[in-house]
Amino acid sequence: MTVEELKAIITQVVDERLRQERQSSIPAKKRSLQEVMESVDRHRWTPPPGTPTGSEMIIAEREKWRQPM
Repeated sequence: MTVEELKAIITQVVDERLRQERQSSIPAKKRSLQEVMESVDRHRWTPPPGTPTGSEMIIAEREKWRQPM
């Protein structure tokens, strides 16, 4: 196999993979902004009342590590 033949094979493989990637990344169906927002509303999770915020959890964890053993 010559260097030119190897280059041709590599080019062919790369082109094929790029084509496959483009085809798989094309969305099946475009949704309107309204549909997207409704989906976000349906899938949003709200923690129960009294649940600590992320910042509060980090502060509590730091306090545990600062306590002497």
